[in-house]
Amino acid sequence: MAELRILLIDSIADRCQQVKTILNFLEFDVVHSDTDSYKNLAETVDTFDMILIGEAVEKLAVVVKAARDAFSESAIVLLVDESGKGQLPTAVSELVFDVLEWPVNYPVLKKCLQGVRQLVEKNRGGVGHRSVELFRSLGGNSSCIQQVRKLIQQVAGSDATVLILGESGTGKEVVARNLHYNSSRRNKPFVPVNCGAIPAELLESELFGHEKGAFTGALNSRQGRFEMAEGGSLFLDEIGDMPLAMQVKILRVLQERSFERVGSNKTIECNVRVIAATHRDLEEEISQNRFREDLFYRLNVFPIEVPPMRKRVEDIPVLVADLISRLENEKRGSVRLTSSAKQVLQLHNWPGNVRELANLIERLAILHPYGVVDAGDLPEKFLQYVGSEANFQAEQGVELENELRAHMDVQLNRIPENGIDLKEHLSELERNLIKQALQECDGVVAHAAKRLKMRRTTLVEKLRKYELQRGDEVSTV
Repeated sequence: MAELRILLIDSIADRCQQVKTILNFLEFDVVHSDTDSYKNLAETVDTFDMILIGEAVEKLAVVVKAARDAFSESAIVLLVDESGKGQLPTAVSELVFDVLEWPVNYPVLKKCLQGVRQLVEKNRGGVGHRSVELFRSLGGNSSCIQQVRKLIQQVAGSDATVLILGESGTGKEVVARNLHYNSSRRNKPFVPVNCGAIPAELLESELFGHEKGAFTGALNSRQGRFEMAEGGSLFLDEIGDMPLAMQVKILRVLQERSFERVGSNKTIECNVRVIAATHRDLEEEISQNRFREDLFYRLNVFPIEVPPMRKRVEDIPVLVADLISRLENEKRGSVRLTSSAKQVLQLHNWPGNVRELANLIERLAILHPYGVVDAGDLPEKFLQYVGSEANFQAEQGVELENELRAHMDVQLNRIPENGIDLKEHLSELERNLIKQALQECDGVVAHAAKRLKMRRTTLVEKLRKYELQRGDEVSTV
């Protein structure tokens, strides 16, 4: 079960100790506070995933409302005795995620914790608990990604609806989170919802919430994503997959800034910035009568198109470094790629875009934990780009020649009057640098190749060329 950050608010010492014992046994980290001092935690703690409140029924309304104000994104769960469960005010029931009868048995508690975990994972975008800094990252220096950053900066300060376009896996949610972080709403919730992943019959309840008894299985009232995002940003991912019936209701919310829960006629005002995204061509969807034209124009106030990986391959080294940093930050291992491996990656077409690259880096970290991955160590589908050894030698030769020429600029003040055989001079300089690298690496060719930033096989060929392999100090390990 995923780790949850839990705040326990209870002034009854015996019950508090029992609850802490149970949760600690389940390996959850629990912070305890009494009903008088917990609000001070909001000044030092960003948020909790779950707030467990045990208090007398007559005090619950005040405590629950204060907890909701202090930690707006947390799931609130109540601990009440048998007599108090039926006496909860409606105002309290609407603010809580679940109500547990004390003493609670293990199956009930486990089900509640699993429900909170699922809610937390949804709010985090279904990707686990990642660093906010990594979510904000838009790695790369290509002109197209710089244009995306410029558009984000231009629109972030307004409340305009933004439509993010791009192929699957290009990082549309990263753009959405950047928009939220750079806006005045950054301290309010960012709530993502994948419109294509939720069944059509459940999507309305998911977005707008429902009242108790609104349909079979609606045992309690429940907030929808619009209410959860109050004051912040709601990210409607894959809105192109939304059913037509729901498109009408979304259009109404965008126009009137209000909605009703399923099973209620009470209108709820909302202050939410909507950010939508899709990989579909919405104009084509309109022509096929699968998307409403009026909703398209309402969403398309400020479009941002995220480029596919094949149009920004020069960003791959930066993205690789970012993805490895993410793995290390999440304590899921690490790996390093040689320059040759990165060059091969830049030749791939990347139909899965950044998501495909992220999966590759994670796979390499599992196959080569804390190791160095060369071009030949990449999965089979990438080996087609490796080509012959001669091609690699030529590529590496160009790199080394450029390095040598830069070195010459420092060493040579002028060209001799009788001229210079540049090819011979470069060969001699290359030979001397290789000898130096071998000496510094105790004759170990593999280490010398890394120092010269070339493949081991390329260095072996150069050793033969310059007849350096005859030295007793040279090892071909």
